[in-house]
Amino acid sequence: MVTLRGPRVLLRLPQMRDYEAWHRLRRESQDFLRPYEPRWTELDLARRVYAMRVRRARQEVEEGTDYTFFIFLGEDRSEHLVGGITLSNIRRRAAQFVNLGYWMGQQYAGKGLMTEAVGVVVSFIFESLDLHRIHAAFLPHNTASRRVLEKNGFVEEGYAQHYLQINGRWEDHVLMGLTRERWETARLGQRHWVA
Repeated sequence: MVTLRGPRVLLRLPQMRDYEAWHRLRRESQDFLRPYEPRWTELDLARRVYAMRVRRARQEVEEGTDYTFFIFLGEDRSEHLVGGITLSNIRRRAAQFVNLGYWMGQQYAGKGLMTEAVGVVVSFIFESLDLHRIHAAFLPHNTASRRVLEKNGFVEEGYAQHYLQINGRWEDHVLMGLTRERWETARLGQRHWVA
């Protein structure tokens, strides 16, 4: 069981005991998340579908292809589910990269929690997974997502038309990247990110 810790957050794989908290958070944040995610139906929130997600998440970790983390906050940092981070499409050999995606429950947005969680997972990617590059993408009008990435050292690398299907429509995305070299330089104090 992979568990990652930051000053305020704890990240771990989803478990069946998280279903009620996940279901409640997704329901409460449905309108908030709709403009930024693929289309969700009522079926996607069902316990049976969630159970398949949990099984698939564990299998993908065992295969080393994807990592799905839930983000928790609380006194013991495992009380309140606040969002999630996904590391997908891990590539080895000459590529050595991963795609980063994330979501945050509406009531927890804008508090710096996702910035912290992404920072924790970036360290995991470079130190534990030993990858060389992280890719991320966001909708051009999603300034909050841009700030999360910039505060963690990502730089804009391009613009992709009709990149992902969001809420039933193919949407353009800004492409961001972070290399091991840039991250290590910042860790050594030779460069600071935008505050």
